[in-house]
This record gives sequence, C-alpha cells and structure tokens, in this order.
Amino acid sequence: MRLRIIFLFITTVFNLTAQVKDTLPNFTDEYFLVKDGDTLMIELNEVAVLPKHKFKSKVDVNYYYWFRKKVFKAYPYAILASKRLDSLNARLNRIESKSKRRKYVKRVQKYVEEELTDQIKKMTKTEGRVLIKLIHRQTGKTVFQNIKELRSGWKAFWYNTTANVFSLSLKDEFHPESENEDYLIEDILQRAYIDEALEYQEPKLKIDSNEILNARSGEVDVEKYKKMFAKMRKKRKKKKKKQKLKRVG
Repeated sequence: MRLRIIFLFITTVFNLTAQVKDTLPNFTDEYFLVKDGDTLMIELNEVAVLPKHKFKSKVDVNYYYWFRKKVFKAYPYAILASKRLDSLNARLNRIESKSKRRKYVKRVQKYVEEELTDQIKKMTKTEGRVLIKLIHRQTGKTVFQNIKELRSGWKAFWYNTTANVFSLSLKDEFHPESENEDYLIEDILQRAYIDEALEYQEPKLKIDSNEILNARSGEVDVEKYKKMFAKMRKKRKKKKKKQKLKRVG
C-alpha cells in the first residue's frame, strides 16, 4: 500500500513539473533569464503604446479606414522608390566616368518607370497625393527634388506642371506635426508597424512619431474627406438630373 502511495506521489510531482515546464517561455535571443534571489526576470523588446482613437462619430470610423486603404496602397511604392534611389546612389559613388554615370542613371530611370508607371496611373488623386508625401518621408526629398537630381530642371518643371493638372504637386512635403492629412498617414503607419501589417523602413526624414501622435491624444479629423464625398454626391445628382432631362426632351 505504501509503495502504491509513494508511486502516485512521484507520478503527481512529475506531472506538475512537466506542466510548469510547458508554461515557461521558449527562451531565444530576445529573452534573458536572470536569477535574482527567487525572482525570474525576462527582458522583452520595447512595444510602442499609441493613444486610443477618438472619433467624433461612428461615420468617421468608416472614413478613417477608407483613408487607411489609400495609405496601404501607396506605401509599398514609396518603399520601392526609396530602395531604388539608395541602390542608385550607392552604385553611382563607385562609378568615376561621367558618361558611364549618365548611362547608368538612364538605365535605372527606365527600369523604375516600367516598374511604377502602370501602377501609379491606376491610382486615384488621393492615393497619388499620399504617395508623393510618402516619398518625401522615405527619401528625405520631395518627388520634384528627386527628379531634378536625375533629370534636367526643365524635365522636373514639366513633371510638376503635368501633376498640377490633376491637382497634385510634386513639391508637396510631409509634415505630420502640422498637417492633418500627414498626421493621419503617420498614425496609420505606426499602428500598421505594430501590427506587422506593413514592412518597416526607416524614414530619411527626421520624425518624432511618438511625440506627434501623443500630442493629438488619438483624435481623428476626417472632415476633409466627408466634404469631398459630399461634393462628389452633389455632382452625381446633377449628372443624373441632366441625363433625365435629356431623355425627357
């Protein structure tokens, strides 16, 4: 009987030990186990805590997530542009001949244009504007400045004039500390980085994201987009009325 009790005791202790072991974290290079008396200390990577969003109405939530889709669509192309420019500049620093440098720049330009042109043409005005601002964020220079460095001043002027036809300026800069739209872009990016929904790339532009986002305490202003959609609805109504009048006439 005693042997049976001892056996049950040992089995129970073994099972409890196994359970405790299973609940311990899988220690990798990201964890550090420190023995401090009877205390176990685990050092984890820092996680940014952003203020909770404050929406004025339930409708505003929809507009925020509509704009979030625009940022998600434009961001990968800003990342791509930054990578291509970095590789271009690194290669140019190793080429001494001016003629070879010009040939290489033309080759890269053609490659980037083929890679991006078709995709950018499919973008809406909002997506195009966001892309222009994101390129400034990621490269540290406006689209106009980047073009000017690679092409002649006249070419840059022509690109800028063409963009202005569509109510866009290649000279637009990214200022999340003062511009509401830029603040929303930065808010969306930082939350996407935390969720690992977007690839993180260090911006060339110096930005104190935490300070900027905490200053607004999570307030979301989407009035600009609400007004934009209201105008679009009015235009559609006018168009429908004209079409009805034509059919009646």
